Amino acid sequence: MDQSISWITVGSVEDIPRQGSRVVRTDFGDIALFRTVADEVYALEDRCPHAGGPLSQGIVHGARVTCPLHSWVIDLASGEAVGPDEGCAGHCPVRVVDGAVQLGLAAFRPGRGGCGHG
Repeated sequence: MDQSISWITVGSVEDIPRQGSRVVRTDFGDIALFRTVADEVYALEDRCPHAGGPLSQGIVHGARVTCPLHSWVIDLASGEAVGPDEGCAGHCPVRVVDGAVQLGLAAFRPGRGGCGHG
């Protein structure tokens, strides 16, 4: 992870249910924090690139989330839609330090129709 990122603590990993999410309100909009069964934590813009559905209300499976509106599947690590769909949810660097979830908001990458960042 980039050492130059300024990290902001936004809560505890225990605040996020396994295979679930929590939403953090930021200047960039709502960021959904996702936790997998393996306790990996990811941070995506809480907006599906297809129709703006709330990804935080989707179903987490493996390292992906399915949008509750039209069943688009989004990769949690990259924010990219899984084929055949195309698009990308914004994503933010996230890390867990001693149980605290930290976001690198200054490095937030907004979503768009084509991901283009990887």
